[in-house]
Amino acid sequence: MKYIKLCFRLLLGLFMTYAGFSHLTIARQEFVAQVPTWLQFSDGFTDFVVLASGVVEICLGLGMLFLWKKKALVGALLALFYVLIFPGNINQYVNHIDAFGLDTDQARFIRLFFQPVLIFLALWSTGGWKYCKKCITIVKNK
Repeated sequence: MKYIKLCFRLLLGLFMTYAGFSHLTIARQEFVAQVPTWLQFSDGFTDFVVLASGVVEICLGLGMLFLWKKKALVGALLALFYVLIFPGNINQYVNHIDAFGLDTDQARFIRLFFQPVLIFLALWSTGGWKYCKKCITIVKNK
């Protein structure tokens, strides 16, 4: 089982690193189109959101690949990141935005169901569940 988890950690790390660099380069305009309308204060800010999320994705991807001793923390942060970017996926579906080959409402709708899978994989493959549980316990005790 540990090798399966390792494979998923590596896949998520590579995927996130690639996606992050894509934010900064080849797919920048497609990511700009995904920024939710309630975050589009100006063109400059929308571009900043894309660039900042790209940098965060690169950091999380590299963390998944190289920060073995902090894997639970990185996994929990990656899961949180997936939660935070989910409104962009909803925005793409609700506003019928074509990007990343998702050019039908059906394809965009199906994509929405992959986000919980990514959240699960980030937590499961890293032991991030334990880290989240520890954080919840600390908050409850305060």
